[in-house]
Amino acid sequence: MIYRSKAPLRIGLAGGGTDVSPYSDLFGGAILNITVSMSAHANIEIIDGHEIIIEAYDRNEKQCFPISNQLPIDGKLDLAKGVYNRIQKDYPFVPKALKISTFVDAPAGSGLGTSSTLVVAILGAFVEMLKLPLGDYDIAHYAYEIERKDLHLSGGKQDQYAATFGGVNFMEFYEDDKVIVNPLRIRTQYLHELENNLLLFYTDTSRESAKIIDEQTKNVTAKNQQSIDAMHKLKEQAQQMKVALLKGKLHEIGQILDYGFQQKRLMAQNISNDIIEKLYQTAINAGATGGKISGAGGGGFMIFYCPGNSRYQVIEALKQCNGIIREYTFTKHGLQTWTVE
Repeated sequence: MIYRSKAPLRIGLAGGGTDVSPYSDLFGGAILNITVSMSAHANIEIIDGHEIIIEAYDRNEKQCFPISNQLPIDGKLDLAKGVYNRIQKDYPFVPKALKISTFVDAPAGSGLGTSSTLVVAILGAFVEMLKLPLGDYDIAHYAYEIERKDLHLSGGKQDQYAATFGGVNFMEFYEDDKVIVNPLRIRTQYLHELENNLLLFYTDTSRESAKIIDEQTKNVTAKNQQSIDAMHKLKEQAQQMKVALLKGKLHEIGQILDYGFQQKRLMAQNISNDIIEKLYQTAINAGATGGKISGAGGGGFMIFYCPGNSRYQVIEALKQCNGIIREYTFTKHGLQTWTVE
């Protein structure tokens, strides 16, 4: 028996970083994101033998353990082990020989929410296997707790909810880990045009988001006014993006993205660097009207808004830089699970 799941990665369009505590607890955060056709995949297979096997095919990593109700957290494949340990704690089941395998369609540290999405996918496979009575909000919050509280990994809250719910969402974040997901009903023609005009470019570098997020958190705690004001403006940017998409004012998207890019750099050091600045200016010179770093910053994916037919000129210009244009489509579905007998 195999229990499978997949959850989509996301592009954050506006408000990035305002979902991170303590900012969201003190001031309330807001983010607009949209899921894309790249996913985190997870499988749980009941096997013969006396081992629990965990394997990440995309990372070429594998560990084997004696059957137990708790697996060691040692810095390797901890996301899968963290989910297993928490499920065993809250929904105990008789430990048995099984294999947990995963694959993510984008590199770790790429800024598309890969780690949190993978936690959602692994959790989804366990929900499928054990028929757990968990709804979308339950799964997203559960994934957040496993990653942030059990494993003590730095980060925000948006990725778990984007992966679970899917689609285009305006999300609000408040104290006590309260999250409200507002699905946006955007006209199909607006989504088609947005999809056509948004280029997704991989800088061929990954980054450790935790260090940037830790500095962002420190800046809020220390009442660094420049950093806090930048986050206020990014929250405002999320509102601007929501209005532009709902009303079909797509000509404003590039300007809204650029506004966010300017503010994002003020939140913490190392969000931008010489490579990112060169890529951004190259895209602007070729016809893009705005763009952003996906995720915490420092590397990974960037997105550029290319109105009219300027995407082709921007693609040609970016070909001169180290990196890859990544094709994608928007998706409507979030976490999906199924059983193979």
